[in-house]
Amino acid sequence: MELGWAQWTALVVAGLRLAELVYARRNLARLIARGGQEHGAGHYPLFVLLHGSWLLALFFLVHEAKAPSLSLLAVFAALQVVRVWIIASLGPYWTTRIVTVQEAPLVRRGPYRFLRHPNYLLVAVEIPLLPFAFGAWDIAVLFGAANLALLAYRIHVEEAVLEPRRKPELSDHT
Repeated sequence: MELGWAQWTALVVAGLRLAELVYARRNLARLIARGGQEHGAGHYPLFVLLHGSWLLALFFLVHEAKAPSLSLLAVFAALQVVRVWIIASLGPYWTTRIVTVQEAPLVRRGPYRFLRHPNYLLVAVEIPLLPFAFGAWDIAVLFGAANLALLAYRIHVEEAVLEPRRKPELSDHT
């Protein structure tokens, strides 16, 4: 199989996501060692399946000769800068799972000054944007809708876990 823009893009994004998973796993181990508790673990495999399938669909279902919209790819690349900002803002608390450490302050720096869930908004844009860049509207709509459904559940779980900790004295205002 000859690799085109879509295939190379899927490989690059997969590599970036794998690097994030390594960082997330390291943070997860540290948080658990500090007494952190994971919540909503049952839906996590669905996210892994969704994101993996999304990249596989981009890799295998977009014809290698399909030229992308370079402006949409540029937007996607710019969103990766925002992703780094989000991850850096959470620092040792960033993980791909819902883990809480009761004595830890809630992060209120970086994009968390403006939104409770900036990473979820970012992913909600990224999932359909990348297939749109290759004219793969069917992939964009299917995976975008599936992601929104999973995110709605995840945000519900996360909000329930964090609500008792949303006291001003537990907030990190830096």
